Amino acid sequence: MVVLLTCAMAFSMMQLFLLGALGPLLVGEWGISRTVLGLTSTAGFGIAAALSPVAGRLVDRVGPRRCLVALLLIAAVALALIAGASGTAGLLIAVAIGGLPQALANPATNKIILAVFPSERRGAVTGFKQSGVQLGAFAAGLPLSLLAAGVGWRGAVWAAAGTAAVAAVWAACALPADAAASAATGPRPASRGVVWRLAAFSLLLGCGIASVNTYLALFGTQRLGLAPTTAAALLAMLGVAGMGGRVAWSRAAGRQGRAEALPSLLAAGAVGAALLLAASLPVHMVVWPAVVAVGVCAVSANAVSMVLVMQRAAPGKAGADSALVSAGFFAGFALGPPLFGVLVSATGYGQGWLLVAGEFAGAAMVALPRLLRRGQE
Repeated sequence: MVVLLTCAMAFSMMQLFLLGALGPLLVGEWGISRTVLGLTSTAGFGIAAALSPVAGRLVDRVGPRRCLVALLLIAAVALALIAGASGTAGLLIAVAIGGLPQALANPATNKIILAVFPSERRGAVTGFKQSGVQLGAFAAGLPLSLLAAGVGWRGAVWAAAGTAAVAAVWAACALPADAAASAATGPRPASRGVVWRLAAFSLLLGCGIASVNTYLALFGTQRLGLAPTTAAALLAMLGVAGMGGRVAWSRAAGRQGRAEALPSLLAAGAVGAALLLAASLPVHMVVWPAVVAVGVCAVSANAVSMVLVMQRAAPGKAGADSALVSAGFFAGFALGPPLFGVLVSATGYGQGWLLVAGEFAGAAMVALPRLLRRGQE
């Protein structure tokens, strides 16, 4: 069950990670600008942010099993459309369709965790399944990029689409019936103040993370002189660091009294990571520890916020509460890359990474533990 949930999270965002990893090839083949590349994230995450509230209510109403199978099937369709795209317009349409799996992912997987796993295991399981997003980044950054070098980027995306379809069949066979999976398990009542504050935290966090995801490989080739495959390995390293960080920090957040302190601390660490990315311009090797720090701090903070949501979820409303926080995160992913792309085109990557540092600093302030505690009163 944990492996299946992890795979579902990986496929929910696979299309955008592939576009980030294959960005240098797309720029070369189609001649698209950095700003247009950023709009691919805007299309996908804008749709995801808009649909998340509806998706959360849908999961609460029809059950997570049906929604998870639909998630994987739609992800397969979106990947297939990307593989067959003939220009920028087709690419943006395909990525927009891929926003629906993103909207369904956290509400459906969180509902399954609340129904299937005892409370003492939920923090660790949430960390593992949230690490699936970074598993998708790793798959896009290394094996699929290597496959693209041999069979072309379209062949690599077709392979990802076929794998998503196989995962949909697996989910249909393995998940419990929705009547059992949707049963309320008596979590503590939610404070809407905490949920809204976590949504704001996720928006700022998402702006910074999305900018790194979308432009990291392009930054490596254009400013650091890396080969496309080596630049894609930066994204793979981000994925590995994020996977480990999400598992470790979510396990820690599952312990009594620790979850509230972690989001602000991790966002503060992410500020230092963004400053290291800026420092890699004069000292190129700094980019590698900078990427690890982004994964361990910024990427992991999102998983911890999901643990907090599940701890505060109202009975029968885990889907809706998860969706609200996810909507903030996706809105950040929609806004961040275009802003970053415009700023970089005007002033260079150094100012772009300083913008990311500012976004992470804002997230740290929003998630101060005393403010989260105040939201429960």
